[in-house]
Amino acid sequence: MRETVAVLAIATTAVAVASVAIGAPQNQRAALKAAVAAPTRTPANVARDGARHPVETLSFFGVQPNDTVVELYPGGGWYTEILAPYLKDKGQLWVAAPEKALGGVQKLIAANNAVYGKVKLANGFDAVPAGSADVVLTFRNVHNWRFGGQDAAQQVFNSAFRMLKPGGTLGVVEHRLPEARDAAAEEKSGYMKTSSVIGFAKKAGFEVLGQSEVNANPKDTADWPGGVWTLPPTLALKDQDRAKYIAIGESDRMTIRFRKPKK
Repeated sequence: MRETVAVLAIATTAVAVASVAIGAPQNQRAALKAAVAAPTRTPANVARDGARHPVETLSFFGVQPNDTVVELYPGGGWYTEILAPYLKDKGQLWVAAPEKALGGVQKLIAANNAVYGKVKLANGFDAVPAGSADVVLTFRNVHNWRFGGQDAAQQVFNSAFRMLKPGGTLGVVEHRLPEARDAAAEEKSGYMKTSSVIGFAKKAGFEVLGQSEVNANPKDTADWPGGVWTLPPTLALKDQDRAKYIAIGESDRMTIRFRKPKK
């Protein structure tokens, strides 16, 4: 089975005109399911699968076991725990960020070299060879590049474009700010407008291939007193209205697949 998603118009940010079948064929999904079920994953990370939908998300991005994949700003390695075993035999995983942001993956490598020993660490994006990647992925990071008006987002999107082979995929998951909201909220709330993310990508040279609602959460109104961190898993307000925020769940997220043009 292949996923059917709305195609986004390349010239605008509106959801447009047709549908296209993109994503993983059944045998590829089986390999993704096996990677998600890997016994080496951290139990606390496994507990969040219901909110993050890793099989469906990586399937939508079309990540194949023989791909060269770059994960930008991997954090503690939530997705790295899945991508590393998935790519270990036939593919290659890079994790790319400033050195201070690679500590989580370094710990994984030190703890289990058999699973993570093939992972390549890129201290900054220039360490990833130009035109070498089939897929570049980033999960809930774009807002970090927008904080305080210090907008590094365009630079990162430009770097992703440089890393990719012609025809390669950029997959982005990000907390979603309603389009009617003041864009200034992007600098402090942890949420981003879909139009802003698409704008950065298009300026870098990407085409918009499609958008999935697999990580959507209609209960999230994106106007919480502590920003996105009010919601699980952070629960920044601690015991204040804790049951309310747990019932809402993790944030509403856009899931967008971009493509580097072949020519």
